Amino acid sequence: MSTKILVVDDDPDILEAISIILEAHGYQVVTARDGIDGLNKLKEEKPDLMILDLLMPRLDGFGMCKELKDPRWAKYAHIPIIILSSVRQDASKRRYELETGVQLDVDDYVEKPIEHTILLERIEKVLKKIGKT
Repeated sequence: MSTKILVVDDDPDILEAISIILEAHGYQVVTARDGIDGLNKLKEEKPDLMILDLLMPRLDGFGMCKELKDPRWAKYAHIPIIILSSVRQDASKRRYELETGVQLDVDDYVEKPIEHTILLERIEKVLKKIGKT
């Protein structure tokens, strides 16, 4: 069974580019355009991994990470998250910690613009860690 990856980003070009890259490498891709859609797809699709943009309308990636800390989402807590953002890693971690009082607990962080080979390496590394490769 192929690995299912949920990609949450409000930029249709990025969604398309990532989908093409991942599908070419045998991954099954599910996409969402914001955090609310992302949470719904998380429940429906139960992906193996999530790639999450931080800056989106309605519910952003920070809000989605915060929501996933809620006990109601506990059964999805094992799903690894790779942040994909144009916001520098240290700046976004500081913002999240200030807003929530907890550390941004994600499995990896890739800054845009993305180099697809780096993204694929990071995905494989995270999947290996959870025994999905």
